[in-house]
Amino acid sequence: MKILNRLGLVVLVSAALVSCKDRAAEKRIAELESRLVQLEGNGNAVSSPVATPDAMPVAETKPEGPLPAFEFTKTDHDFGTIKEGEKVTYTYTFKNTGEAPLIIQNAQPSCGCTVPEWSKEPIPVGGTGFVKAEFDSNGKPNIQNKTITVTANTWPKVTTLRFKAMVTPKPTGDNGPTR
Repeated sequence: MKILNRLGLVVLVSAALVSCKDRAAEKRIAELESRLVQLEGNGNAVSSPVATPDAMPVAETKPEGPLPAFEFTKTDHDFGTIKEGEKVTYTYTFKNTGEAPLIIQNAQPSCGCTVPEWSKEPIPVGGTGFVKAEFDSNGKPNIQNKTITVTANTWPKVTTLRFKAMVTPKPTGDNGPTR
């Protein structure tokens, strides 16, 4: 029975370590393991791997020196009510209000129904650029909330653009039983 308890604990601890990179959680797990050893009254507890500080992900720090900055006209757009199957587009415009040329590295949509385009050339200080979203509502009835995650050489590196639409479903063609 002790072996099953230990095995279960090792599985839980390992899962927690793999799924969570939080130092507080790791500390708590280590405390629980220590307490288990005390309760069992022997020093032969099964040891589990504990992440070292070297293995912990390091939070990105703000780069030094002049940086570009986005100033979007707006970051949210409402297409209103559209019919299923319609393709609609909206262009988010921005100005580089920073102190260095702005470069968009990527614009990632939240789903395959949205196709983004963006300014590919560096945007000089004071210059303007765009991120264009094309939303295909085919197969997307009802309320839709989508995002485009823009990664650039700004701080923070990621900016999220949002849009929504109420998509009126296509008629099903079912007018009841036929006679």
